[in-house]
Amino acid sequence: MESLLVGVDVGTGSARAGLFTPSGQMLARAEHPILMNRGDANFAEHDSEDIWNAVCLAVRSTVAEAGVDPSAITGIAFDATCSLVVRDVDGLPLSVSLDDEDHWDTIVWLDHRALAEAEACTLSGHRVLASIGGVMSPEMQVPKLMWLKTHKPEHWDRIGYLFDLADFLSWKASGSLARSQSTLTCKWTYLGHEAVGWQQDFLEMMGLEDLLERGRLPERAEPVASSAGPLAPEAAEALGLTTNCQVGIGLIDAHAGALGVLGGFANDVETIDRHLALIAGTSSCVMALSAEPRPIHGVWGPYFGAALPNAWLNEGGQSATGALLDHVIRSHAAGGNPDSTMHQKIGERITALRSVEGYDLASRLHVLPDYHGNRSPLADPQARGVVHGLTLDHDFDSLCRLYWRTAVSIALGVRHILDALNTRGYAIDTLHVTGGHTRNPLLMELYADATGCRVMESEAPEATLLGMAMVAATASGHYPHLNAACTGMQQGRSERLPNPDARERFERDYRIFLEMTRHRQVIDTMR
Repeated sequence: MESLLVGVDVGTGSARAGLFTPSGQMLARAEHPILMNRGDANFAEHDSEDIWNAVCLAVRSTVAEAGVDPSAITGIAFDATCSLVVRDVDGLPLSVSLDDEDHWDTIVWLDHRALAEAEACTLSGHRVLASIGGVMSPEMQVPKLMWLKTHKPEHWDRIGYLFDLADFLSWKASGSLARSQSTLTCKWTYLGHEAVGWQQDFLEMMGLEDLLERGRLPERAEPVASSAGPLAPEAAEALGLTTNCQVGIGLIDAHAGALGVLGGFANDVETIDRHLALIAGTSSCVMALSAEPRPIHGVWGPYFGAALPNAWLNEGGQSATGALLDHVIRSHAAGGNPDSTMHQKIGERITALRSVEGYDLASRLHVLPDYHGNRSPLADPQARGVVHGLTLDHDFDSLCRLYWRTAVSIALGVRHILDALNTRGYAIDTLHVTGGHTRNPLLMELYADATGCRVMESEAPEATLLGMAMVAATASGHYPHLNAACTGMQQGRSERLPNPDARERFERDYRIFLEMTRHRQVIDTMR
């Protein structure tokens, strides 16, 4: 049997594993949920041991489903959300929670407890800000670490290891303390394009002068898809694999999705800037790659080597998209549990309403989708959602109208980010979409019609898992470098073009979207 590869993707709510051939064909897939502790809207924590157990169960289930000999699997790699794992000097979980339960040792990426600390980073004016869009986000690690040191000083003194979640999984699998260029560059203010990546003067300004020593962070990050070494015996047993399996240095989950959908252009970096990866699920991330650095206010990056070697990455996003549609369902009188059946029922009713009302459906209802702040292009974590045009209706059709217009606003938010990118050197006219939103026909239609872009959907059933299989294939020697793996394993695509009949409606909606954004900014100054 030919050698096989496992890609692992840890999202906000679950761990997924896929088994792949070196040509990129997925043979099996499994998923297992993970826990989250929510103190309030700004606090969210994971249990890293729960995540590791979920990963092991997903990998074992995938191998069992495929019915393959575990010894045939020669490479594995992990991506994860940019969550912060904290361990003590013995490598055991250390609480990041206000209730001091040690098993809650991971601050989830979406946690916004460190708003004040993020603002302090921004006010520093340090040059590291030029690589994160000029504004520090509370979703990055430095403000979260500042919060820990200030609010839990007794725990800070016990810290022995600090990891981005993807690096934690590589450590659990191999024992290696290597950190990925993807994680350190994008979330820790490490400058991957400079000879000295860590800017010690910035860490000292933020009161984190002991960060590298305390967190056992290396002086240099490792390139994505390099090898962290073979699986350690204990990890191999837990995963149901063997020690003949190499562990690849992984990525942040959205960056793995970018590899899965944009990897086919890896050898054409001069024109890759016409393409945008949209990784859309609970939240949405957009990934743009270019041959040269393009700093853009309100858009993270430019990051060197964070996805593809020798390419610069800009990252924008929306902090709540799928989660926002779930919230609309939960909070409406006619709503309920936002499961797939409810989303489908709403979508079918919207289709029926549109068959009568067309693009005039709820045309006086307008939404700004920033319920959890605006990540891009405003870089304003304090921004809040706005709904204009509500009535006293509370029946199911009124829920469908609000859902439809919220979906419109999510697509217009993507256009807002596109405009910021395209005014700074990009020429994006094609969106490559992956993630949960590909199962929502309304959103897929809107991503084309509201942005005016061609929308491509990978024929790979799990593009993010495919991206991690590319990493595993490189680390295990199936390909000489990541670019070769990306082009060799890329799958086909289906295409959707924007409907020209929709252009006038969405041009009007976008003008209203921008005007509402301006009004909100004015109101926010009236204190």
